[in-house]
Amino acid sequence: MSDLTHFNEQGRARMVDVSEKAETVRLAVAHSSIEVNQSIYDQISSGTNKKGDVFAVAQVAGIMAAKQTSAIIPMCHPIPLTGVNITFEWELNEKKGRYIILIEAEAKTKGVTGVEMEALTAASAAALTIYDMCKAAGKEMVIGPTYLQKKSGGKNGDYERARD
Repeated sequence: MSDLTHFNEQGRARMVDVSEKAETVRLAVAHSSIEVNQSIYDQISSGTNKKGDVFAVAQVAGIMAAKQTSAIIPMCHPIPLTGVNITFEWELNEKKGRYIILIEAEAKTKGVTGVEMEALTAASAAALTIYDMCKAAGKEMVIGPTYLQKKSGGKNGDYERARD
């Protein structure tokens, strides 16, 4: 079991000790999406959703979620985030006649462990918040895929996902 970093000598889960790791600037970018119907697209674009500004609320939710990642993902270390940004973009899937909201979440820190989980949590929470804000106008929304687009910093170096 000694090669498995998240298991202790008894074979039980543990939080990895990162106290000896070098502090570096770390960045992670995650993507998610949510597919919506014409009615939801119209409400969001015109600002007429009954719950308010969908993107503003989803953006704040994503930032708040990034800050709470270690509280909901058991083996994540609480880390001092130096920045979190969420952006939204529309895309039309003409084949389905549905709109897709593309969500990008960027998380940064200067520390000893990465921010991939924070970026993924932020993107996921933003998508879930859009669903919650719009569910009265249609529950057939589809969330995902959610994935890490890139990361930099740390012992394992940089990573960038190939574009589909």
